[in-house]
Order: sequence, then C-alpha cells, then structure tokens
Amino acid sequence: MDISDMILVSIDDHIIEPREMFDQHTPAKYKDRMPKLSQTEDGKDRWECEGLAIGTTGLSAVVSLPNEEWNFDPTGVAEMRPGCYDVHARVRDMDANGIFGSMNFPTFVGFCGTQLAPLKDNDLRSAIVSAYNDWHVDEWCGAYPGRLLPQAIVNLWDVDAAVAEINRMGEKGVRAVSFPETPYVLGLPTMKSGHWDPLIAAICDNDMVMNLHIGISFGLLLQPEDYPKDQLIILAPQLSTITATDLLVAGVFRRFPDLKVGLSEGGVGWISFFLDRLDRHMSNHRWTGLDLGHEGMSPTEIFRKHFLGCFITDPAALKSRDRIGVETMAWECDYPHSDSTWPNSPEMVMAEFEAAGLSDDEINKITYENVGRFYGLDLFKDVPKEQATVGALRALATDVDTSTTTKAEYRHRYEAAQSA
Repeated sequence: MDISDMILVSIDDHIIEPREMFDQHTPAKYKDRMPKLSQTEDGKDRWECEGLAIGTTGLSAVVSLPNEEWNFDPTGVAEMRPGCYDVHARVRDMDANGIFGSMNFPTFVGFCGTQLAPLKDNDLRSAIVSAYNDWHVDEWCGAYPGRLLPQAIVNLWDVDAAVAEINRMGEKGVRAVSFPETPYVLGLPTMKSGHWDPLIAAICDNDMVMNLHIGISFGLLLQPEDYPKDQLIILAPQLSTITATDLLVAGVFRRFPDLKVGLSEGGVGWISFFLDRLDRHMSNHRWTGLDLGHEGMSPTEIFRKHFLGCFITDPAALKSRDRIGVETMAWECDYPHSDSTWPNSPEMVMAEFEAAGLSDDEINKITYENVGRFYGLDLFKDVPKEQATVGALRALATDVDTSTTTKAEYRHRYEAAQSA
C-alpha cells in the first residue's frame, strides 16, 4: 500500500478543554456554580468549582514542544499548541498528520469523569457531566462531522443518573462511554458486584462501546519513593492485562454477552501472552469452576468477541497478529500527549506495517475498518472515502507549521492574538 492511500482513524486522543466550554450548556440554576478556568499567579491554568481545583500536567500537552521542555509541571493554554484546545486548529493538525478520524478523551474532569469525585453536590456533578457531554458532542465533534468521533462520560457516583445520561447520549448517536478501568481503586464497587449492571445494560441497549483508558489502575502500583517516574511510564500499557482479567473473571461477559470493550492506550503486545495464559488457565485450572460465558467458545474467541485494543507503536505485536487476532487491533495517535507520533504518524506506523509484512487488507482493518465495525460507525457518512486518505488530507494542510516550537514562542503568539 502506498502511504498516501492509507486511511487513519485514531481511537485515543485528548482534549485540553477551552475556557468557554460551559457557556452554552449550563442550566440556569447552576450558572454561578459550574467549573471556571482561572490562572494561578505564575500563569498556569486550573479549573475551579466548589473548592475543587484541577490543573493540567505538562505531559498532557507537549505536542510540538522540544523534548527538553517536557515535564509533569502544571501548564496553561498559552504555552500549548493551539490544536490542544481549539477544534479548528485540531482538525488542521489532523490534516497535516494525515489522520481522518479521532476519538477524544477529556482532561480536566479526568479521562472518565473521576476528577469530579470531591464534589459534594451530586446534582451539580450530574449537571457538569451533561454539560460536558453536550459541549463535546455538539460543539467539539459537531464542528467537523465525521472527523471527530464522540464519546460520553457519566456520573460515576449515581448509577441511575449514569443510565439516564447513557440513554440521552444514545439518542444523540454517541457510540462510546468512557469508564474507569479499575473502579475499585477509587473505592467504587467492582465489576463483579453487580452494582454496575444497570449501566452496562444501558451501554449494550444503546449499542455503545465501554472505553477503558489506562490511568486509574496506576493506583494498583506501589512505587518506591526512590524510583523515577520512568517506572510508571514504562509499565503503563501492561496495566491493561489487569483490566481484561478483571472483566473476564467477574463474569461480566456471561451476564452481558453483547458488551464491547475498548482498551485505550494499552497497546496490544501483551495480548498474545495473555491469550496463551488464559487458554492454559481454563484448561489446567478447571477445578476453580470459572465460567466466562459463551459455551462452546474458547477463551481466545471470547476475548476476540468482546475487546478492541489499540496501539501507538507496537512492532513486535504486529508480527504476532495471527495470535492476537487482527480483528482486535486498532491504532491511536495520542495527540497531544507525550507518546504521540504527531506529525509523522503515517510514516511511523507504515514502517512497522512493512517490517511485519502486513497485507493491504490487514492494514485497512487496523487503521479504520475495525473501528467502524466495533463502534457501529459509518465512517464515510459525512466525508467521502477518497477525501479521507493520508494524501488527500495532507494536501489540505501544506501551510500548517509542524516544526518544533518552544513554550515561550507559543506564549508570545497567544498574547499577541489576545491583544489583537
């Protein structure tokens, strides 16, 4: 396949939410209580609400910054590439990178709304969730139909409210819900408890995918004080093994045989060993009586029915694709995080495809077809397929500057634009 003919859909990118996001979506009774973006004395941004203050860490928005400026320190939009928070600039950056479609996770509320936990008013929490979803669907994704793929968050502390929000989002055509991959780390009930069954039933009824992004599961790791952050960064993808195991042993797929689960930012290299171990366990440890559901299907077949994993770069896994199952693999860019391959994603992933000897059919499955099938999306409903290729998109963005740019330069541009 020629690289210009490839179609790329990323199912894991992120938004740095803009200041005005709640302006059009706040109920009158909560007008003075919704989160507001403020600045600290040193110019860093943070969202404040009812005593809650949430900032953005530097690694969440480092795209195009020089590597020596990367860190975990709080940051502000003035020091970011505009594509982090401006939807028009984002789509231009997608064009420059040859990316057709993108599914975005939140930042300030957490990947799945977990940052709202400290709020004491549950009704306010639900109002924030609904306002966030309406902004995300109507404004962010609605600005470029077919290019930005919506997903919802829910109030994790009120299952009835969560079910109602899932149904509301389903009516809007949303096909994904972001949920914590290990809720018990937050002190919430496990997937085995049955507590979440009404929520899962609503997800299935609306033909949605439950997206589980790594993040909360970091709480399972006991990091020695003298270890560097590198330990967590390196281990991150392997936490998806815990997520998959939790769901399988909890009997979730026995109770919900149609549930679909997206494993976000977890890579796919771990899956081949995991399937070997799972098949061996179900044979060797029959004495436990574990029932995964789906009588007559092997553990590998059950996994392939329910899960879709995604990777940024995973050369070894591509060589094991027959064991993993090409139908369980998708791709992500992770813009604007530190693992992102922007603006050279097509070149990087194609080099791995070629090294592993993938056929054109296999490439198409991984880069967009699996996403359309798994999420139930007509990817070319709003944009013709011939306009979705790497070559066609990059031809629209020859003037986009993709060079490395410092925080100081971004701040200079931002302040100049604000004073214009």
